[in-house]
Amino acid sequence: MSEKTDLPPTDRTRLRRLRERGDFSLQTIYAILDAMPLCHIAYLGERGPVCVPTLQWREGNHVYWHGSSASRAIRAAADHDVCLTVSLLDGFVLARSAFHHSVNFRSAMIFGRPTLVDDPERKLARLKAFIDGLYPGRWDTLRPIDGREAKATAVLGMPIDEASAKVRTGPPVDDEEDYTLPIWAGVVPVEMRLMNPEPDPRNLPGLDAPEHATSLKIG
Repeated sequence: MSEKTDLPPTDRTRLRRLRERGDFSLQTIYAILDAMPLCHIAYLGERGPVCVPTLQWREGNHVYWHGSSASRAIRAAADHDVCLTVSLLDGFVLARSAFHHSVNFRSAMIFGRPTLVDDPERKLARLKAFIDGLYPGRWDTLRPIDGREAKATAVLGMPIDEASAKVRTGPPVDDEEDYTLPIWAGVVPVEMRLMNPEPDPRNLPGLDAPEHATSLKIG
């Protein structure tokens, strides 16, 4: 069976407006997920819709997130429909009219029914992938997770089978007659950057920041 490279649009992922910004390729969706660990999980709770920020990570064609085993968000999302969204702001787009101002961005929306990772070994492997995905090699330097911590942590995962990306790039798009107006237009780029590591004041003497902290990469 050949590897699936594009996802078919569904009623939930099909773009109704500005369809040229839509992208159903897994390559694009994967790249957005990999560039931004912060996501929002939307689900229908007992008292209405809820949207919770958390961190996600991707392994192959699955996306995972974790939380407290006692969390209402975890219990409400497990085996129920959710929407996971990741967004990146790349620039402010200033046009010659207020109507055509915009932003350059990349976003991905994934729909599905997540399931709990119940097997202890699989859950530990997922958490290791989460930590090492952000800080390569850090897991093996840490105190091993104990039984209490493992029991208190829940991991949810779902396949990336129903998803779409939406991307805007480039300069403003004005009405043709507005290009003759003496108004500055353009893009103010936006980037997220990493600063120098700040050591914990309670670090033991002589400990230097490891390479996975000093060379951390994003984007």
